[in-house]
Amino acid sequence: MHVPDGFINAPVSAATGVVAAVAVAVSLRGARRELAGAGPGGSAAAERTAPLAGLVAAFIFAVQMLNFPVAAGTSGHLLGGALAAILVGPYTGVLCVSVVLLMQGVLFADGGLTALGVNITDMAIVTTVVAYALFRGLVKVLPRKRRSITVASFVAALLSVPAAAVAFTALYALGGTADVPIGKVFTAMVGVHLLIGIGEAAITALTVGAVIAVRPDLVYGARGLTQPLELRTSPLAGPADGTEAAEPAPVPAAAAEADAPAPARRSVRRVWLAGLAAALVCAGGVSYYASADPDGLEKVAHDHGIDAKAEDHAAKDSPLADYGVKDITNPRLSGGLAGVIGVGATLAVGTGVFVVVRRRRSAAATERPDAGAGRPSESV
Repeated sequence: MHVPDGFINAPVSAATGVVAAVAVAVSLRGARRELAGAGPGGSAAAERTAPLAGLVAAFIFAVQMLNFPVAAGTSGHLLGGALAAILVGPYTGVLCVSVVLLMQGVLFADGGLTALGVNITDMAIVTTVVAYALFRGLVKVLPRKRRSITVASFVAALLSVPAAAVAFTALYALGGTADVPIGKVFTAMVGVHLLIGIGEAAITALTVGAVIAVRPDLVYGARGLTQPLELRTSPLAGPADGTEAAEPAPVPAAAAEADAPAPARRSVRRVWLAGLAAALVCAGGVSYYASADPDGLEKVAHDHGIDAKAEDHAAKDSPLADYGVKDITNPRLSGGLAGVIGVGATLAVGTGVFVVVRRRRSAAATERPDAGAGRPSESV
């Protein structure tokens, strides 16, 4: 669903650029809390999302290269908003997808540069907000089990894709450059993206389920879903003098945990390495077998004339344009190497952003040691 230059006129593109900039600024602030462990059920384990956030961005970049067929002559690919929001939090998720879109636009000529605000608004903001709102609503009514997280992930991801299609239709109604009946755009976009949403849902649910199976503490959306513990002494254990013992009061888990030794922190290295390996395999090898059919937006644009005033990409001469390395004639090698470079670049930029965000949060906490006075302390 990467919108090229020329689909949306300059005023609306500029307006969405402002919206995207504001959303990224707000997300930077919110991501500080998410990466520091604040939020629903935040705990010391939440800090472990910081080194994983850059990896999530790189993984989304890699899986977006895997176009899958959805209908005759049409393909789809992961958008990633739902996956990022559930794994590392909604604010951090917006930043993850935004980094991916920036790398794709600058390095690979995928998604127009003047349309970057449109793409961030549509693919990063709308999908993340819609998916996470649905996800949180579902986990509140579903049984408090790990399987419920996977089910909620599936539904949230499924519906986030047609939501993005509706958002694109609204933007096109405001600033479309071709004279196409908006009803046709709406019907075509929502119809094909409902099918693409099934693929998005499957990828998201499988990924979230895989992480929950090995490290549920690393899934942001799964925090706070475990039942609180109450420790009770046995009513059979009475006083030594034989008198009847009063029923003991329950001991809150928090009080019991206060006297218990702190659990050793588990390393995220294995999960990080496994995720990186999966991203490299997807981008460097599996991507060669991806569907060559146009994605949903490209197909709709071609069939209905939305692309009548499409413009050449400003980075069309990039050495990595169209996900291939210039001057390498072997398509398998060219595409695989471009994918590996993309994963590395996205990982580096994404990790750099989140390291800076995390350090700024830590520095702010150090400068204001009494900021939490009078309030229950957060576990970070």
